[in-house]
Amino acid sequence: MTGPATTDTPICSSRGCRAPAVWALRWNNPRLHDPARRKTWLACADHRTTLGDFLGARGFLREVEPASGSLPSTGD
Repeated sequence: MTGPATTDTPICSSRGCRAPAVWALRWNNPRLHDPARRKTWLACADHRTTLGDFLGARGFLREVEPASGSLPSTGD
């Protein structure tokens, strides 16, 4: 596991995790969202698989990208 994130560093979306995010999991719920819309969960190295498996089992996961650089939208 990595150390805690700084205030400027995006953090993992896994509940209770404060590690820096290194992956952006882009997803949408096809029953609710337009096909082009993407929501984002951020993941540290330790939680990339579990978050991806959760989204994948529901058919929501669309792509996984490095989280480097920009802060993707995680809201709504």
